[in-house]
Amino acid sequence: MIFLQLFVGFLRAGLLGYGGGPSAIPLVQKEAVEKYKWMTDDEFGDMLAIANALPGPIATKMAGYIGYRKAGWLGVLVAEIATVIPTVLLMMILLLTLSSFENKPWVRGMTHAVVPVVGVMLATMTWQFFSKSQKELGWVKSMAFVAGSFLLIQVLNIHPAIVITVTLVFVLVWPVRSEKSEIVEQGRKAQ
Repeated sequence: MIFLQLFVGFLRAGLLGYGGGPSAIPLVQKEAVEKYKWMTDDEFGDMLAIANALPGPIATKMAGYIGYRKAGWLGVLVAEIATVIPTVLLMMILLLTLSSFENKPWVRGMTHAVVPVVGVMLATMTWQFFSKSQKELGWVKSMAFVAGSFLLIQVLNIHPAIVITVTLVFVLVWPVRSEKSEIVEQGRKAQ
């Protein structure tokens, strides 16, 4: 049963995730967290952070992790096939079809229409992660991370992979603790 769920869940994300990995992230979250309850929102966020830090396509990294977590190496194989094969086949068909119509205005319009849809999906997911981070870090620290990341990536033109790696090392070396956990610890020391 778990293999069928893995296949169907990642097949849906693979078929509907037009536009690359970023468009598949909310679809995988819907399947893994909401529909099949393979993991919690926090676990998904942790998995996504690690997957973003590693090289390669994000959808296949998420499929591999979730597949292994739920059904071992056979689960990895099922989830990866469901993610990759439909996309490869559909892209081959789509590219062959579009190449014969590439000068038509409706084809150019279709490809331009995908960009705002993916942008809205990513903005929604970003807001959800930001809302969760403010619960742990507070608004000031969360805004500092967002502003700092923006400055490093957009203004100083530092590659996002470097920013992600430095942030991961920073968090591993110097764990960020929430104000709530600090209050609990102060209460324990007072007793």
